[in-house]
Amino acid sequence: MRAACRRDHKLCASRKMARTADADLKPQLKKNGVRCRETGGSFRRNGTELVWDFLQKKGPGNGAASRQKSQESFEQAPMYVAVMTYLGFGIVTLFGYFRDFLRAVGLEKCHVAQEREEQKNFVPLYQDFENFYTRNLYMRVRDNWNRPICSLPGPVFDLMERVSDDYNWTFRFTGRTIHNVINMGSYNYLGFAENNADFLTTVADKVQQYGAGVCSTRQEIGNLHIHEELEELVASFLGVESSMSFGMGFATNSMNIPALVGKGCLILSDELNHTSLILGARLSGATIRVFKHNNMHSLEKMLKEAVCSGQPRTHRPWKKILIMVEGIYSMEGSVVRLPDIIALKKKYKAYLYLDEAHSIGAVGPSGRGVTELFNVNPADVDVMMGTFTKSFGAAGGYIAGKKDLVDYLRSHSHSAIYASAMSPAVTEQIIRAMKCIMGKDGSTEGIRRIRQLAENTKYFRARLKEMGFIIYGNDDSPVVPVLLYMPGKVVAFAREMLERRIGVVVVGFPATPITEARARFCVSAAHTRDMLNQVLHQMNEVGDSLCLKFSRRKRSPQPDLYEETDFELDS
Repeated sequence: MRAACRRDHKLCASRKMARTADADLKPQLKKNGVRCRETGGSFRRNGTELVWDFLQKKGPGNGAASRQKSQESFEQAPMYVAVMTYLGFGIVTLFGYFRDFLRAVGLEKCHVAQEREEQKNFVPLYQDFENFYTRNLYMRVRDNWNRPICSLPGPVFDLMERVSDDYNWTFRFTGRTIHNVINMGSYNYLGFAENNADFLTTVADKVQQYGAGVCSTRQEIGNLHIHEELEELVASFLGVESSMSFGMGFATNSMNIPALVGKGCLILSDELNHTSLILGARLSGATIRVFKHNNMHSLEKMLKEAVCSGQPRTHRPWKKILIMVEGIYSMEGSVVRLPDIIALKKKYKAYLYLDEAHSIGAVGPSGRGVTELFNVNPADVDVMMGTFTKSFGAAGGYIAGKKDLVDYLRSHSHSAIYASAMSPAVTEQIIRAMKCIMGKDGSTEGIRRIRQLAENTKYFRARLKEMGFIIYGNDDSPVVPVLLYMPGKVVAFAREMLERRIGVVVVGFPATPITEARARFCVSAAHTRDMLNQVLHQMNEVGDSLCLKFSRRKRSPQPDLYEETDFELDS
């Protein structure tokens, strides 16, 4: 009897502890009405900012318990901003219908592409071009995209001036060049997109030796020694058994995923994954299910259902379950919760595909990406993908992992079998940049750039927050989205910044949710403190003039910019 009572007492105590733990895991809503984004982590209050603190156990092989703290900000705008955003789109839409009516009755000239008379009964070949959104909304603001650059796209660039006489349906060049525009849009994270003759000597030598192109696939006669050297270097850099390079970063995802999964397989994809991952998943023929962004509760729920229920109708077990995530999400600036995902994939015997296009070279003490940032074992990631188009200032991508995986892809990947091999000059540029990062060139320039990027990122993000802008993403992410919300302000912001010789990238619906249009800044190690201060100064003025400072966080009482000694990293 006493033993039974003791057992009941222990059971009650354990259930109470479990309920307490479950309660701690649930995100808490703020009392001021700001909606919390559910990410499966715990949130704490900091003014009106939503901050996600994820505590990660470190230790790739020994299970050593240590903790790392990081913050992700997803502050919600005031309600009136959302109302005005919807109202703005509504007004623009009404005017669009009115203009369509004027075109139909012949009162306004129709600039839309027309089919030939003999094809008037055909289904329009350019139907996408004729849609309402493109015709009435995008064409009015098209001058903010596809701007012609006429110099090296480094920390500053030169821009060819163009004007339109028919509301952006056509452009003409004025012959004038806008010089020294600060580049805040390129993915030149470590500044390797450069034309320094001393740095590019080996690239020029490889052009002299091999020429500009290979004109063949790797499996035929396009496999050069420097291709194999690059793959060995990538494997060494990432700490994995083997790697394989491809000539195009987009195709690295879209053409390799179909080689890994197919019919009868299940793909669990983060809702904010890049288009290349989505296309590869669709081409594979596998079943695709989407989980909420960085939400471990949503992912685990889908994993449980997949393991318990199996395939629809037949309930047979899935052949494979593949989790697809990115290291840094290019529109949100958020960082993957890699340790939690690895724990789930081990628990449910799934595979993990990690796209490090924006994170490789950009985060981690030595630039080795999110695996180094969280100090996890690279062997725990089944498929490591990355691109050379960003941190390395080149082109192409790679797949890395176990040797069996890479050998399989060499004979089954469409990109490996049918695509032309990477250009020798591009290959040498990647080798040069990677050796610089690893210190194999005998210098400390690589590690200096990595630390400079981290310093610039923290400085730029902190200053924007103090000014009152709403920014998204992780404190370590060099991708900095600044929320603009309203369609008219998005266009006005881009044009006003260009007038002040600052080049920015603005993104709106349908690339983002309709209420979350934004400007996306990409910080580079090549940006000097003076450049960043100039951008911040101009943004402060533009933010005041266009009323873009929507944050309800407490602003810093000191408006002056930080001194050079601030945000120095520990040696």
